[in-house]
Amino acid sequence: MITRIWHGRTPAAKADEYLNLMRTIAIPDYRSTPGNQGAYALRRMDGKTAHFLMVTFWESEEAIRTFAGNDISVAKYYDVDKNFLLEMSRTQPTTTCTTAKQFGVGDGN
Repeated sequence: MITRIWHGRTPAAKADEYLNLMRTIAIPDYRSTPGNQGAYALRRMDGKTAHFLMVTFWESEEAIRTFAGNDISVAKYYDVDKNFLLEMSRTQPTTTCTTAKQFGVGDGN
């Protein structure tokens, strides 16, 4: 399994609206992509700034390419993001995730 983690920041005043857009636009888009095994939006408030993490799980790099394009290190943005995000980083980390199930331990949870 491959995990992609994206981080973005918005002004706190726009945090609720942005989280709603993540729930209604981004998460359904991720989850409808073949090979996506989960997508979660996390938010942390820090004074006048809201931090967002989008954590997604993929069965393969090819599945990520289907979603994000050929260079899987490049973050995918939506047209509305420019109205909310304080900056738009070009890249995002991609990490291979090893589960307990891969080692024959438990059910992988």
